[in-house]
Amino acid sequence: MKKTPWIAALLLDIGGVLLTDGWGHQFRELDAKVFKLDLAEINERHKMTVETYEIGKLTLEEYLNLVVFYRERTFSRAEFQKFMFEQSKPYPEMIELIRKLKEKYGLKIVVVSNEGRELNEYRIRNFKLDRLVDSFISSCYVHVRKPDADIFRIAMDTTQVPAQHIVYIENNPMFVQIAEGLGIKCILHTDYKSTCSKLALLGLEVAE
Repeated sequence: MKKTPWIAALLLDIGGVLLTDGWGHQFRELDAKVFKLDLAEINERHKMTVETYEIGKLTLEEYLNLVVFYRERTFSRAEFQKFMFEQSKPYPEMIELIRKLKEKYGLKIVVVSNEGRELNEYRIRNFKLDRLVDSFISSCYVHVRKPDADIFRIAMDTTQVPAQHIVYIENNPMFVQIAEGLGIKCILHTDYKSTCSKLALLGLEVAE
């Protein structure tokens, strides 16, 4: 009979852990270059609208109307959105690691992420994350976003697993700090190998 670790659930971010960031500053820089946009202006308008967009109170079309298409452009919304979505890339080693851990230990896998609905659903569908993840506590669905601790409380309520039996994998130090404040064991993700080592210390390991 295999030894069952004390961990019963894994909480995961998507951007920076399973996939590249969905719409981070580096992609806005790239889009500004490709579409010849004023980056400073785009970033300022993004800063004023991103929270409303990510908690599901703006559609992607409404967000882009405010951040990009507030003036006439030489490109279409469809062209811009297609390029925006295409910047999402997977981290195959991390996806496979989580799949193996779930299979070996019977873990509940729950995503806790800040993403707008359309981009979030594209990423879930395109990278088949719904085959791996049991629940998506995405800001666009629950109308609260990190760093609000309530998003972690919702995740814990969803898993019905006490905080001391949960591990959260996240690449943002502030969000790690917030989750730790709720009693959740956290791994600050920087790369695949170090995360594997940290998981192994918690009794979660898979053969290479």
